[in-house]
Amino acid sequence: MMEEIQRPATAILLMHCPDSPGILATLTGFINVNGGNIVYLDQHVDRLKNVFFMRIEWDLKNFVIPKEKIDDYFSTLYAFKYNIQYRIYFNDYIPRMALFVSKMSHCMYDILARYTAGEWKVAIPVIVSNHPDMEVVAKRFGIDFRYFPITKETKEEQEKLELGLLEEYKIDFIVLARYMQVVSESFIKHFPNRIINIHHSFLPAFVGAKPYHAAFERGVKLIGATSHYVTTELDAGPIIEQDIARVSHKDTVETLIRKGKDLEKIVLSRAVEKHIDRKILVFENKTIIFN
Repeated sequence: MMEEIQRPATAILLMHCPDSPGILATLTGFINVNGGNIVYLDQHVDRLKNVFFMRIEWDLKNFVIPKEKIDDYFSTLYAFKYNIQYRIYFNDYIPRMALFVSKMSHCMYDILARYTAGEWKVAIPVIVSNHPDMEVVAKRFGIDFRYFPITKETKEEQEKLELGLLEEYKIDFIVLARYMQVVSESFIKHFPNRIINIHHSFLPAFVGAKPYHAAFERGVKLIGATSHYVTTELDAGPIIEQDIARVSHKDTVETLIRKGKDLEKIVLSRAVEKHIDRKILVFENKTIIFN
């Protein structure tokens, strides 16, 4: 991959809490009084639910609290007092992603091209599939490929083996790049809001095995793609990214499929990038996407 210019070490706080007067000043004060330099701040207030959301990132160069103690300090001084739900991340940690694929390769190739070009600060140590077809692609990119044939009878056993592999590789999150298997509830519980899927429509329109054929028969003027986190309710998890392409009566099923694949690639990659950059906060069954 391309060599990346070394960035200053920063901490990232993703949080939400009941909104209250002065909460923003209080939280930025925690950083300022301890010598931190804020390099990014984005916040939002849901006035209907009275919830304050924020993503804030600060330079650690002159921050007086040791990196390994920041969580403890913030929890003790602020989280309990203001009922804050939060996560703290550090930009020098490289998240580890597992790619799950089946037989369709367009999303897989797009992700691997971006990864190889150094667009993302992420590691992809393993590709998992329920078919052997994509092994040659994984080898081309120098990534370990593991084949888990799954049937109704073997699904539970195979998923346990997959979970063991993911633990061995210390995987942080999973991307389903047109992985044509429904992931079980027990599997999802190991990666809450850490499994990203791509769906071939604006959910829940035109579900099923042949969405573009159904769209063609309806004479649609727009087609879309949706990327979302996987939950136990099928294709109903928090939506991360969506996009559309205009089509007309001149389009055929083949051109709809081609345009749809292009949408799937870009929508999935945008979602993955937002996850890697820690710009997504899940609240209930929605996402707050920070700029």
